[in-house]
Amino acid sequence: MERANIKKLINWKNKKNRKPLLVTGVRQCGKTYLLEEFGKREFSEVAYFNFDGNEGLKSLFEYDFNVERIIDELSSIVLGKKIIPGKTLVIFDEIQACPRAITSLKYFCENMQDLHVIAAGSLLGVALRTEGISFPVGKVDRLEMYPMNFEEFVIADGGKKYLDGIRKIPLDSEISSLLTIPLEKYLKNYYIVGGMPEAVQVWVDTHDYKEVEAVQDRILKDYADDFSKYTTPDTSTKIHLIWNSIPAQIAKENNKFIFSHVKAGARAKDLEDALSWLVNAGIAHKLHLVSTPELPLSGMADYTYFKVYMSDVGLLRRKAKINYRTILSGDSSYITFKGALTENYVFTQLLSLGIESYFWRSKAEAEIDFITDYEGVLVPVEVKSADNTKAKSLHIFCNRFNPRMSIKTSLKNVGDNMDGETHVWSIPLYCLFRYKEYLAHEMGWDEI
Repeated sequence: MERANIKKLINWKNKKNRKPLLVTGVRQCGKTYLLEEFGKREFSEVAYFNFDGNEGLKSLFEYDFNVERIIDELSSIVLGKKIIPGKTLVIFDEIQACPRAITSLKYFCENMQDLHVIAAGSLLGVALRTEGISFPVGKVDRLEMYPMNFEEFVIADGGKKYLDGIRKIPLDSEISSLLTIPLEKYLKNYYIVGGMPEAVQVWVDTHDYKEVEAVQDRILKDYADDFSKYTTPDTSTKIHLIWNSIPAQIAKENNKFIFSHVKAGARAKDLEDALSWLVNAGIAHKLHLVSTPELPLSGMADYTYFKVYMSDVGLLRRKAKINYRTILSGDSSYITFKGALTENYVFTQLLSLGIESYFWRSKAEAEIDFITDYEGVLVPVEVKSADNTKAKSLHIFCNRFNPRMSIKTSLKNVGDNMDGETHVWSIPLYCLFRYKEYLAHEMGWDEI
């Protein structure tokens, strides 16, 4: 994640018509660390300003939006040294705490384009949807951050050699046990630890599951505390109800999100705002139904019919109170939730690759876990938690809609076959990071 996002930041830095950059993402996914690291590598100086609880800093934006005045006062009063365009990176952290600072980004874009300005915030997604905030539409560049994906987790935990080994193997070749055995172990550990940077760091430092769970418990508590801190008591109660219902809703056989399962008698109109708060905060994500899989999928989606997944598979595992030993042993008594955990994993891996997904369900018995249309190519993705890859629904989908390519992802080794006109790839769950490579290979493209 760090390397990929640093590359994106460098590209932003070198743009000719650069705008201030707005970095969004779930709380504690590493935004501040990334920006400070980027500043150290690429600039002579970093001017870091945090608006959370800093009334004096907020007051500098109250008078007007004269960015020359603002920078002069930030330099002389707050920082104590000069901010120099081209040499200093200005970071406005927790900017959601100062709505006028968000508005000021428009004026930095128009009147001080040679200054590198990045704004970030843990609940920025919520703030940007709050009435009364004048958002600088068209005047900022955007970067969305997510928890570390599986590939990044493996690299952090010293397993880069296994990923390098995978990349040396042709896409259609089976993978030897020298790679599959350690990568399956990494996958189990990823299900336990997840991708929150602090949890990953503690795992890398200690390899102690209890220490990791202490971090996860604190993150989950911090999320819950935010519900009360940043909303009204009534809304906070509703958010808590939805938040606590997510693991059970994911694990249902028909895991459509149902508001009446949050609270008996509850109606969608009473709880929609609370669910939207979780989604806007990046803590939860919706996966929408597409009944007619035609391009673009976004235009065919039913936005009233959806599933809800959590932003991090490790936090889902901990919130659902699944013991780490259960994951390691593969206890058959948790087979239903194992499928739910695997689906959440696949959803977040696709999301981290910048691939938006939907799901398909027929009126009868067939369902496809994920459908993507990345680069204009429709690809159904069927998910299995073990190595049983019988996929009746995928067969029905392929014969009905004839996609050029489809994917079965499970613990089964690499393989491929034809189902009618569809080329069906079997891709191990731990190889999903190669999704774009498979797509490019199928379409005959040099790269994506």
